[in-house]
Amino acid sequence: MFRKFYPTVYSESAYTVDFGLLYEKGFRGLLTDVDNTLVPHDAPSTVQAEELFRKLRDTGFKICIISNNDEARVKTFADRVGAPYVFKASKPSATGYLRGMEITGTDISDTIFMGDQLFTDIWGANNARIPSVLVKPIRTDHKFLILLKRAGEAIVKLFYFRYAAKHKTELQKLLEK
Repeated sequence: MFRKFYPTVYSESAYTVDFGLLYEKGFRGLLTDVDNTLVPHDAPSTVQAEELFRKLRDTGFKICIISNNDEARVKTFADRVGAPYVFKASKPSATGYLRGMEITGTDISDTIFMGDQLFTDIWGANNARIPSVLVKPIRTDHKFLILLKRAGEAIVKLFYFRYAAKHKTELQKLLEK
């Protein structure tokens, strides 16, 4: 029932994902959300985010930011981290993800997505047929509508964690080592 919202793997933070291992396992494209994935909602880029993007590029990743936000917000962040972007990506539609893969020159066989929301980010990655990393949101003091969405996500996460404990994917097994 909820599986369309399930990520491939969960991580406490975008900054603790073992991207070297993902690269070693054949991933070449990384599509990522910004707000509450890499920085708090509407916050500017940070040194930590800029270092992560530099490290990802040095590893060999082609990166593209995929956001439902407007261009002004996404461009400001993307310029600081040196990454192309898709704004107003219409997540959970696959359209923005497909555009991101076009930009990076990767495809569903070697691209992974990272985001903090099940009902937009992860559902969209599943619609695009690419693996995903769900990260814990950086901040939890949200506007009312986001709080409602997070309450629904909490229910889905409960089912996901139960399912994941019994049905580990190959990627989950690799990342746990």
